[in-house]
Parts: sequence; structure tokens; C-alpha cells
Amino acid sequence: MTQTSQPQLPNTVDSREQEMLQEMPITKHLVVLRKHLFKIVSLLIGLFFCLLPFANRTYQILSEPLRAQLPATSTMIATDVTATFMAPFKLNFFIALMLAMPYIIYQLWAYVKPALYAKEKALALPMLIGSIGLFYLGISFAYYIALPSILHFFISVSPETVAPMTDINSYLAFCLKLFLVFGITFEIPIITLLLILIGVVTTQQLVEKRRFIVVGCFFVAMFVTPPDALSMIMLAVPMWMLFELGLLAGKLLEKRRNAESS
Repeated sequence: MTQTSQPQLPNTVDSREQEMLQEMPITKHLVVLRKHLFKIVSLLIGLFFCLLPFANRTYQILSEPLRAQLPATSTMIATDVTATFMAPFKLNFFIALMLAMPYIIYQLWAYVKPALYAKEKALALPMLIGSIGLFYLGISFAYYIALPSILHFFISVSPETVAPMTDINSYLAFCLKLFLVFGITFEIPIITLLLILIGVVTTQQLVEKRRFIVVGCFFVAMFVTPPDALSMIMLAVPMWMLFELGLLAGKLLEKRRNAESS
């Protein structure tokens, strides 16, 4: 009498994991979530205090694009007594958050991973890694390309009788908004691909509505950037190009799906 071994298939394992998750009470889920959140907060606090001695130096690096554009007789100012402390303090937390972002994404991934099927896991992980890389790329684009160009434009058009002296808190708020806008904007390929994957839209529908999407890119850029044409163009054009990149990836994915189904 022969015994035949029956290896467990990935789908069987996934279904068992999902059954166990469904049987878990809501309090158990909250306990698991609290564990992951505790790890995230611990890392943020640790990074924050490790970077705190370099807070003033970090702000000098951030203000370099502005100081390079200011006239020799101009400088940055602080209109509030606490600004010289709070501005580097806020920037330090932002830097800690950016450095911790891969770990934060990993912890969130570890929390939702048991609820995903094997095929969903295979697609989700590369998209998460890609989203982190694109977010950092967007911030780098904003700092090295967009920010110097925008600052040069505003300072060059200022009247000769006005000496530009920017408040350090105002400059920090301006930079952080710019970084977040470009960081989120560079997620467009991931968002486009995700919408195609879950079946909300098809590549054919996106191609048919391309002209409306391009107009929408300029419309959105007009409201989230400073009130000048240069800022709007520097955001709208990358938005358009990133949409085209996501559309191309979606076409390749649909072509692969059709080849597997045939």
C-alpha cells in the first residue's frame, strides 16, 4: 500500500491564514496593529533624537538654494522669538519621518500581508518598493530642480527697491509643501497601475481620456503650486509624463495577462 504525499499548495495555505484572520476577534487585530505602531513610533523617536544635534546644519542645507539666490545685502530673518528653535525642530522631525519611511511601509506591509493571497503578495511588494523609490525621487526633483528654479524666478522679478528677506518659518513651510506635493505626484505611475490592476479602468479608457487627464494635470498643478506659470509647468509636465509611464506599465501588464489566458 503506497502513500502519496500531498504538498500544501500556496492557495491552501493562504485560505487557512485568511480563515484564522477571520476567526480573530477585533481586539486581537488591534493588539497586532498596536505592536507595529509601537515599532514605528519607537524608530521615529530614536531617529529624531539622533538627528537633533544636526538640526541647525540640516536647516542650512535646506536653505542653501535660497541663500544662493539672495543678494549679498540680504539674509534670512526670524520674525518670531521661537522661530530659530522651532524651524530646525520641525525640519528634524520631517527628516526623521522621511528616513523611517521604508520601515513604516514595511511594518504596514507586515500587518496586512496575512490577509493577502499569494498573487496579491507578489504584486503588492514590488509596488510598495516602487512607491517608496518614487516618493524619494519626487522630493529629490523638488529640491535639486524645482526649488532653485522657482526661487530664482521669484527673486528675479522682485522690485529693485525691495530687499528680499524670507522668514525661516515661512521658507520651511514653503519647502515642506513643495516636497510633499512632488513626492505624492511621483506616485502617479503606481496609482495608475493600481487602478488598472483592480479593474477600475482599462488602458483603452485611459488612452481615450488622455486629453482630459493632461488638462487635469495642469488644473491640479495650478492650485497646489505657488501662483506662477513656472511652478505650474514644472509640476504639470512631470505629472503628465508619470501618467504616461503608468499607462505604459499597464499596457505591458494587460498584454502579459492576455498571453497567459490564451
